[in-house]
Amino acid sequence: MADMFIGTMGFSYKDWDASFYPKGLPAGDYLGYYSGFFDAVEIDSTFYGIPPLHNIERWSAITPDGFRICAKTPKAITHEAGLVNVDKEMNAFLDVMRKLGSKLGVILIQFPPSFRAEQAELLAGFLEVLPKDVRFAVEFRNRSWYTPETVALLSTYSICWAATEYAQLPKKVEATTDVQYFRFIGQHRRFSRHDRVQMDVRTNLDWWHERILELPERVQEVYGFFNNDYSGHAPATALKFMELIGMPVAGMQPPQQGRLF
Repeated sequence: MADMFIGTMGFSYKDWDASFYPKGLPAGDYLGYYSGFFDAVEIDSTFYGIPPLHNIERWSAITPDGFRICAKTPKAITHEAGLVNVDKEMNAFLDVMRKLGSKLGVILIQFPPSFRAEQAELLAGFLEVLPKDVRFAVEFRNRSWYTPETVALLSTYSICWAATEYAQLPKKVEATTDVQYFRFIGQHRRFSRHDRVQMDVRTNLDWWHERILELPERVQEVYGFFNNDYSGHAPATALKFMELIGMPVAGMQPPQQGRLF
């Protein structure tokens, strides 16, 4: 049975004040409180730049043993440079993230919709030189990648293909390595606030649970992260999914989970 790590995309949301976090909790205490309910988080801020070392040290210090921190690759690499001449910046990013030690989970390499399968040779060259001591997942946002050739490419380099529920993309799971990564995004800007569940996604969660049960035995770790846009309130949906798949849920409950299930 694979080890499961479930959490949310980001944790610093003011709309979670009094709906997940205790009212008035200082923002500096958010991650410590969060880690009492979830065993992983996907950091979004790294998409905008390499984090300062003091952030890494604090994230590590205030989370318990066994907690995993996943992070997006900076957009300067994936979106602005388009993987061209990015070895130096990628290595600098990974050098910082390695400071998390055993708490480093998976590095997500998210590509823009403009990145198409015609650029497979460029992608192969990038993947080939990635270090083997870090686990990676890629997310494609262009349908042209959804082919057997992409499965073969990622399998060759032992890179996970992130399975994503996102507008205009197929709901598909391809196990290309011993780690599987799920991203529950939904439709951006669907909700004006993110302090309560506003859409019943139970049927979707059941479908994804079935896909997890179907994963091959070689998959040793499974990561799943929820966006606020998925149902309106990521913590509540993540907790519901944990309950659904049989993961232990902390006995102490947040102030309000915004249930709509």
